[in-house]
Amino acid sequence: MVNLEYNKNEDNLKLLVSQLNQKLQKVFLGGGESKIKQHKSKGKMTARERIDYLLDKDHPFIEIGAFAGEGMYEEEGGCPSGGVVTGLGKVSGKLCVVVANDATVKSGAWFPITGKKNQRAQEIALENKLPIIYLVDSAGIYLPLQADIFADKEHFGRMFRNNAQMSAEGIVQVSAIMGSCVAGGAYLPIMSDEALIVEGTGSIFLAGPYLVKASIGEDVDAETLGGATTHCEISGVTDNKYPDDPSCLDAIKRIFDKLGEPLQAGFNRVAPMPPQEAIEKIYGIIPADRTKPYDMKELLRRIVDNSELDEYKEKYGQSLICARARIDGWAVGIVANQRKVVKSKKGEMQMGGVIYSDSADKAARFIMLCNQQKIPLIFFQDVSGFMVGSRSEQGGIIKDGAKMVSAMANSVVPKFTVIVGNSYGAGNYAMCGKAYDPRLIFALPTAQIAVMSGASAAKTLLQIQVAAQKSKGESISPEQEQALLEKITQRYNAQLSPYYAAARLWVDGIIDPAQLRTHISVGIAAANHAPIEKRYNVGVIQT
Repeated sequence: MVNLEYNKNEDNLKLLVSQLNQKLQKVFLGGGESKIKQHKSKGKMTARERIDYLLDKDHPFIEIGAFAGEGMYEEEGGCPSGGVVTGLGKVSGKLCVVVANDATVKSGAWFPITGKKNQRAQEIALENKLPIIYLVDSAGIYLPLQADIFADKEHFGRMFRNNAQMSAEGIVQVSAIMGSCVAGGAYLPIMSDEALIVEGTGSIFLAGPYLVKASIGEDVDAETLGGATTHCEISGVTDNKYPDDPSCLDAIKRIFDKLGEPLQAGFNRVAPMPPQEAIEKIYGIIPADRTKPYDMKELLRRIVDNSELDEYKEKYGQSLICARARIDGWAVGIVANQRKVVKSKKGEMQMGGVIYSDSADKAARFIMLCNQQKIPLIFFQDVSGFMVGSRSEQGGIIKDGAKMVSAMANSVVPKFTVIVGNSYGAGNYAMCGKAYDPRLIFALPTAQIAVMSGASAAKTLLQIQVAAQKSKGESISPEQEQALLEKITQRYNAQLSPYYAAARLWVDGIIDPAQLRTHISVGIAAANHAPIEKRYNVGVIQT
């Protein structure tokens, strides 16, 4: 690689990572410094302080959905991080999911994205058979948006259904009521296996003092109605009370210290080895100009142990890389889009980032092998879609693509997805997009997710709008057409952004590429808690 080109790429990606870190620092402030000060004046720790105190310091915290709600609720004043902090970490040596309401954001009220994010955390616990801890401090449903959070299948009530199912499956759930817990939200901690409460700040009731007064005319204060003494000594709703946040969190640590060891899936792991290729050089590999080709293997060699890739059918179907490798000691099967131009078995040049028939056939067979051999799958996406045109159609691209999708969709080994660059069209699906249940899915700051690229989509949308105006007998000048194109492009490009995807939880997070090894390793460790119970069967399309 020419040094000038490498340096340009490196500068671009490091700038994107810097912008990512700046955005994260803003998100970490939740409702803002004044709200944090107000919250702490009540003797309470913030959501992130509670998580930091609770988790083991020698293990990373993998945050899920940090950008949830980003730019989505401007009229309501915003909802940073969806008003709740979620992620994977260890408590007393036990890997678990943590969910903490951020009461500095609208008093921890539930926006529609809050419900979606909580359910994503529960989904991770369910899929991986992980214990889950709820640190509750919430005013309940955000009433102005109740129609979008209350009554549908995936709305607020789904959480309690998940509570019940996790308990039935033996997945440990521990709740700490550290602030308000009202109305329907009261069921979440009490449907947990253990419920702790903090004196003075924690309260739990179906209807607060004002609603009780309005409904039945009774005058009662919050502490008498649903405080720690009431529920630990009279109603028995909660198990034990604690004088402050730290002592309550210490109690959770003691509970987890005594948990039995989980069953395991038995994924292969050996002593980890760092990549031979310098991981810090990863920043110069992905082109600043996303239309330019690059060698995906150069990126993979900076992620996998000892930079070793044991390729499957290396010379066949070269627009997809299929390889066995290790990441932080874990055995993995990698399926990655090759972005450089390659020569096919017939001597034809194949465009980078496009899935051809032979590549789809290879990937399907490799996915089957990984399922047979109990090896977790990692998909690295930088894909424009499947190859089109008469030659591809006559060659059976739809059949081969369907074979790949079927093999991937029915996989019983855990799947993980990293969106490196483009994630367009059916390529998103075939490479294990969100719809195909990856255990975790992350995007790099260079990612774009959409039906097609911004340039292609903008031109298509422009043609549609111009044709519509002409059908009405309206003329459009070249200047007006250019202005319309720019407006369409700007709107569409905003939707391509990884932050747009992260705000809607299409991805679990946007991460610095240097963090990929850690995130994948923790994901596989989590998946290893869930023994594989289903038999692998790809269905109708098998060869």
